[in-house]
Amino acid sequence: MTGKLRLSQNHLHLLETCPRKFQETYLDGLVSPITWEEEENMAWGSRFHLLMQQGELGLPIQGFMAEDRELQNCFLALVKAAPEVFSPQNNYSSGEFREAEHYRTLGFGDYVLVAIYDLLTATQNEAKIIDWKTNQRLVNREKLANNWQTRLYLYLLVETSDYPPEQVSMTYWFVRLRGDEKPQKITFVYDQQQHEKNYRDLTKLCDRLSDYLHQYQRGEPFPLVAS
Repeated sequence: MTGKLRLSQNHLHLLETCPRKFQETYLDGLVSPITWEEEENMAWGSRFHLLMQQGELGLPIQGFMAEDRELQNCFLALVKAAPEVFSPQNNYSSGEFREAEHYRTLGFGDYVLVAIYDLLTATQNEAKIIDWKTNQRLVNREKLANNWQTRLYLYLLVETSDYPPEQVSMTYWFVRLRGDEKPQKITFVYDQQQHEKNYRDLTKLCDRLSDYLHQYQRGEPFPLVAS
């Protein structure tokens, strides 16, 4: 194995929940089949993320919405529910930074932590991560708080910027609607205690991965967790 292994939220989640599946997916290249419904949901989510990225870049988005009425309805509902998210292009307050599909990395021991933020906005006093959730159900807040996406994204932003944890937040917008539903959001405000816990847990997980990799190179598979 050459170079440092890059670890995303998906890597961390799988490593923690089922090390053997981590091995099969990321080391052995085995891909589990997905259902037609899962494939459709992934395709719709990709279209929504591309729509939001195009809009943030000031590119035309009418074509996207003309081809997909559900996409149009969800986008317009989000604009109405979250006007603060949709700042006019090139009319930001002085010193504000905004970028869709913002990519960040951090060397972490033998590994590189990676994240792609759907939208990152930052001023002198605060930075906000925004993530578009395109599944059709609201995720439990506690479950989302413990999810490695939330933990990694917040940790990584603090470690790669000058913001203290208390000036960083992450908001999930659940945008795919059913019936008369409105977009819903869940926001997490970070703090130093959470940051230190994330560091400790990341260190333990990466140390565990190193042990698994050493065993794997000797022909021993990653542990199998009983479901």
